[in-house]
Amino acid sequence: MQVGQKVRVRSFKDGSGKAIANKVGEIGVIKEEKIMDGSKWGYVVKFPDSTKSWFFADELESIV
Repeated sequence: MQVGQKVRVRSFKDGSGKAIANKVGEIGVIKEEKIMDGSKWGYVVKFPDSTKSWFFADELESIV
């Protein structure tokens, strides 16, 4: 996955709130890559409503 790529939220593991859990199934654009939990890649995704959140790679799927 790369910055600028469109992705769909496939699942959500973190328990940080219902608002983010509601993003499952939504499409957004990767805005930046981050190392999360010391070794796993994570991605900051921006959605059409201008909200942003980070997800692990296995929580996202590429949209072609």
